[in-house]
Amino acid sequence: MNTHNISNAEQDVYQDPPFGNTLVVGAGPAGINVAVNISNGWCKGIGLLNRKGLHTEKLEKELKLNDYIITSKAQGDKHLHLCGQTKLSHFYGGCEDIDDIWQTIIMCTPSDSYNDIIDRLNLDSLEEVRNIILISPSIGSNFLINSRLKKLKERIDVISFSTYFAATKLEPGNPSCIVSFTKALKKHIYIASSKENSTVIFDVKKFIENLGIKCTVVQNTIEAESKNITTYVHPPLFINKFSLDQIFSYEKSNRYMYKIYPEGPITQHSIKAMVLLWKEISELIQYFDAKPINLLKFLNDDNYPVHEVTLSREDIENFVELDQIEQEYLLYIRYSAILIDPFSKPDKNGKYFDFSSVSYKQVCRDENGKWIIPRVPFEDYKKLKLIFGLAQKVDIHMPQTMKLIKLFEEKLDEFIRKNGENSFYPEIFKDTTQDDVDGMFEEIEKIMSY
Repeated sequence: MNTHNISNAEQDVYQDPPFGNTLVVGAGPAGINVAVNISNGWCKGIGLLNRKGLHTEKLEKELKLNDYIITSKAQGDKHLHLCGQTKLSHFYGGCEDIDDIWQTIIMCTPSDSYNDIIDRLNLDSLEEVRNIILISPSIGSNFLINSRLKKLKERIDVISFSTYFAATKLEPGNPSCIVSFTKALKKHIYIASSKENSTVIFDVKKFIENLGIKCTVVQNTIEAESKNITTYVHPPLFINKFSLDQIFSYEKSNRYMYKIYPEGPITQHSIKAMVLLWKEISELIQYFDAKPINLLKFLNDDNYPVHEVTLSREDIENFVELDQIEQEYLLYIRYSAILIDPFSKPDKNGKYFDFSSVSYKQVCRDENGKWIIPRVPFEDYKKLKLIFGLAQKVDIHMPQTMKLIKLFEEKLDEFIRKNGENSFYPEIFKDTTQDDVDGMFEEIEKIMSY
């Protein structure tokens, strides 16, 4: 276990910052960015925790060389407020022996790791914890965390974001793993609390708004968690034969994630799958008294717009009421319109920025020779399984969701058979979906029975 702390005299201590001592779990680019921004007057001490492994060993070495200072950078003048540095008060290379000084824990990890992290943190021994903030949850994550907290949920407020609030990677061309680089901010973030009388949620709202992002508090955690566009877009675009062949190919792909076939996966069939998936998820979240999204409006207004001459305001606002074939037609127009950035400045030849040239992340071997499956669409598949499991609990049929799940499983199984189970980490064979669904639904039933 790697741990580091500095004396109080070395820390910049603010008077009554709303989140108190704050521990960020997950030391990827998003975790670095969140830690720097949250330390700008919103917390006292700032700590960083990452699971044991080669990345953590490299991270600790670099932190020691840089006096435990981490850096957030951003693109363009309009994002200068995101730039800065902070000195960590604590660093943990694993979940063992965590000091009982943390009032807030911020989860900057994939949602499928939440269970394992909560169990390993041993929150019974962390009596100071009052808040857990989920930066990138999936539908039902808040209920899942509360099912693991058991009696501790009486003192711990769990806050769900709709999605991480920025597009952040490691700085291009910089080998450092303690410097994040943010290219863009989300326009609108939705948040919700596990507690009806939450007060910290308004501090979270102020924090997000301070970054220049619109923030809306909703009453239902599933509603907040459902307002993540990747839930509706990633599976139909990246779990199909075309995309899976690119992702699981040993040779470098020369196709692109957001282009129209044959350059990319967008066809009438993938758009139809998107509409069907959106309808199925909408039915599920409505069952849990949450308001579903208008898919076209959410894509246009909360993510990236197109010119009104391309998609009229009337069609956007009335999208939900249209026939399915009209919905598919409008979505196809939308994705055709953002093959280029419609708001970029054309070059001297009249060419606009090629917005859709996003290369596929493909399977690769790590330092240990083990095969790594890209997060897109592996994490999306895991989220679909949880959604489908919840739907089964309440007798909602989701045939499109099941079709996507089976497609991915067939491709993954084929890849594992070709390469042998020993060339993968054992975690890939661990499936906790049923236990997770059971835990989520138990929490949901308790709330709905009140």
